[in-house]
Amino acid sequence: MTVPELPEVQALVDFLGGRIVGRVVTDVELGSIAVLKTFDPPPDALIGSPVDGVSRHGKFIDVDVDGTHLVFHLARAGWLRWFDQVPSTRVRPGKSPIALRVRLDDGAGFDLTEAGTRKGLAAYVVRDPQEVAGIASLGPDPLADEFTREAFGEVLAGRRQQIKGVLRDQTIIAGIGNAYSDEILHAAKLSPFAIAANLTEEQVDTLYEALRWVLKHAVEVAAGKPAAELKDAKRAGMAVHGRTGEKCPVCGDVVREVSFADSSLQYCATCQTGGKPLADRRMSRLLR
Repeated sequence: MTVPELPEVQALVDFLGGRIVGRVVTDVELGSIAVLKTFDPPPDALIGSPVDGVSRHGKFIDVDVDGTHLVFHLARAGWLRWFDQVPSTRVRPGKSPIALRVRLDDGAGFDLTEAGTRKGLAAYVVRDPQEVAGIASLGPDPLADEFTREAFGEVLAGRRQQIKGVLRDQTIIAGIGNAYSDEILHAAKLSPFAIAANLTEEQVDTLYEALRWVLKHAVEVAAGKPAAELKDAKRAGMAVHGRTGEKCPVCGDVVREVSFADSSLQYCATCQTGGKPLADRRMSRLLR
């Protein structure tokens, strides 16, 4: 499973915004106590108030309910399920993948669900989104107008980290995860292991253009799609991520993988590393 990243989260924001702004919250049901990370204000504080807007902070979705905010992060296995007519049965804690249900005054609403045993879905009810630590610590949004080539250069300057990790670090740049960092680096023809501070000005130019193009294109592809179709659309649009063993669409070489404890990256050696395969640390350990 892949974490929803900036393009999918933006599409969910647009999807929700077109359906819930102006509606009144009539109930909030908790299927998982653990998913709610705040206690004041309580979820009931949302009931009886209208939805004023839906926005995005990195990978967080922010539903503004008359000044009280329901903020959530879907993590690896979380998702949003929309209903034009919410089932009448109430959510029973611990009995289903449903973590939270929101009902609206027109009978519609949505569930936040999470599959599997590794739980990461998080919801917060706050007076200000900046009360959520993960939002307060976010770096700049890569699609914001003020995220210029100059700003990007300043972000990279002096960072002795691998560029893949820099792109994924939410405190450096908000919204990019494992999948789109693979795609951006492939488009820029850069090794994921390249050290950020060592990139030439020309490489930074190329990386900036690739970053903006990959994300903008993905946002355009995701726009207007129902929530249920976004995961498949994301997978279908990937050039290298999740395509180990397939042909690179640019050069025809095989897409390779480097595995880590809880994730993996994909890349094309011909396009990105001068034809040299990167060491897969997991495999080299096994072969010792």
